[in-house]
Amino acid sequence: MKKRWITGVTALAALGFVLQAQAQTAPEILAKMIEALGGRTALAAVKDTTTSGTMELVQMGLTATLTMYQKEPNKFRMDLDVMGMLVTTAFDGEKGWSINPQTGGTEEMTEKQAQAARVQALGNEAMLNPEKFGITYVLKGKEKVGDKDCFVIEQTFKDGLQAAVFVDAATYLALKTRSKTDLMGTEVEQETLLEDYKKVGGMMIPHKMVIFHGGAEFGRLVFTKVAFNSGLEDSFFKIK
Repeated sequence: MKKRWITGVTALAALGFVLQAQAQTAPEILAKMIEALGGRTALAAVKDTTTSGTMELVQMGLTATLTMYQKEPNKFRMDLDVMGMLVTTAFDGEKGWSINPQTGGTEEMTEKQAQAARVQALGNEAMLNPEKFGITYVLKGKEKVGDKDCFVIEQTFKDGLQAAVFVDAATYLALKTRSKTDLMGTEVEQETLLEDYKKVGGMMIPHKMVIFHGGAEFGRLVFTKVAFNSGLEDSFFKIK
């Protein structure tokens, strides 16, 4: 009798979550995500973000220091120091580029690489005003991330690129993203786990990311410092 009661409660809980998912729309979930992250006013006040920490390249057995820079609405740069070699990748709002650490020369990204970098470069403004950037959201249902129930929101960008965002149904913080990425000329599925959220400047920021390529763990990022509005210049992101 007890087992049946527990089973019935579990079924009711599952049904309740399904009904909750059906009752909400993607724009409503996005609005709750914005609120969970700190609110529209706080996010709109951010003009640039500098994040520093370490990256463990799991398959190579290496650990690097990294600094990531994002400037609203669509500029990004990452400097990665691996065993004394500086690896830079960036997107200046129009073009993606990188510095080859072996030659010191600057190279433009391929179109596929630039497509992914264009998405990575989008900041808070793209979340606050997705229609301005041609981004649409569709609620695709629910899945679990670990033991947490999540809404699955599909993002479609104006160039056709798609990504799935897994949003915690309890906190409305993103716990995972899934998309396609170009890895040395081969398209693979990339999943990123977003963990260890902490409040910085009134906003919730994930301080750990675990990246998987094709189901295999690729890298672990741990962030030790996040700073806002440092006055980053556009020229800092431009191809050299």
